[in-house]
Amino acid sequence: MGRGFPVFFCLCNFAWDNVILGIVFGFLTERILMRARNFKNTSQAILILAILFNGQLFAQDSLITVKAERGDGILSLLRKQGVNPYDHYDDFIAMNMDNLRDSVHLYAGRNYRIPPVKIDTVPIVDSIQKKAAEIKKGVGKEYEIFGKKHSVVVSKSERLKEAVYYLISGHGGPDPGAMAIYGGKSIAEDEYAYDITLRLAKELLSHGATVYVIIRDPNDGIRDERVLKIDRDEVAYIGKKIPLNHVARLKQRVDIVNKLHKMNRGKFQRLIVTHVDSRSKGQNIDVFFYHHQKSKNGKKLAESIHATFGKKYKKYQPNRTYSGSFGDRGLYLVKNTHPAMAYIEIGNIRNKKDQKRILEPDNRQALAKWISEGVILDFESGEIGRIR
Repeated sequence: MGRGFPVFFCLCNFAWDNVILGIVFGFLTERILMRARNFKNTSQAILILAILFNGQLFAQDSLITVKAERGDGILSLLRKQGVNPYDHYDDFIAMNMDNLRDSVHLYAGRNYRIPPVKIDTVPIVDSIQKKAAEIKKGVGKEYEIFGKKHSVVVSKSERLKEAVYYLISGHGGPDPGAMAIYGGKSIAEDEYAYDITLRLAKELLSHGATVYVIIRDPNDGIRDERVLKIDRDEVAYIGKKIPLNHVARLKQRVDIVNKLHKMNRGKFQRLIVTHVDSRSKGQNIDVFFYHHQKSKNGKKLAESIHATFGKKYKKYQPNRTYSGSFGDRGLYLVKNTHPAMAYIEIGNIRNKKDQKRILEPDNRQALAKWISEGVILDFESGEIGRIR
């Protein structure tokens, strides 16, 4: 690549203050772009700049502390500091446990410690930012269903490479599910169940799983707003209109899942159904898990997710009692679908205290991540009996 590059990498090993770092970065940017003609193409030069932008070479060893502003959540605060909020959400909570309301909410005006990751410290021109985003897309895989902002899934592992998951969010189409009013606006269960389901799908895909999202919205990807706009345009896999009749609607989902299950016969398969209407108590977001009474693998899946939630509550919310549970339940989807399954009820959208937690996008992301960790635990513990 030329004799200048050993010097380039050597410089990056020193701990510079921000002013010197900015001068060095500007100098290197100019030199790299000028020497781009020596590369096979300019994308190699841009890749090096993108690495700088993402902080892979310029790292901060000291712990960063930032003040939360009104309206900040954990996700937005981490994003402002150039930190991937989904990779470092748990680290942030662990580092700031004593300074969080209900163990998940920020106090405006207070200082919070940022996880010590490699962070960019220098403003980058828009053109380089765009090129960096393009390179990120090249590393990951795009899925339109998650929306433009969240479309890229970057691989974290292949721990779920041999697993197949069917995800159903409750209600949808002509049926919004439970309704409530928040801040003078109507909110619907199906919008929040769908958002959590999409976040879960993205987590599972990042670990190599094959994922089928059974209820889909053509224009609502993952959303980071508190109040999610209600619509009625959800469809069933693939592009099927959702029936108005309740029994017909459930039967449609059962038929789709069972047909896919037959197609994937011989593989490790699981079904996860998500609703937002549980029988919660007090201030907790109590999550309930159900399975078919005769399904040992369904019970193991529900137990794995339930155990993960118990550990998370104990770690991040030690002063609060988790009253969620798992057990068998004779629901239509539970009784009639073929894959081992877990039916999850997350909070009560009509409960004022639960609303605040369900509406917070940080919480929806945490719920999806915790469910995914339980799913991984279930997969890695293996199948009970023969895979059918």
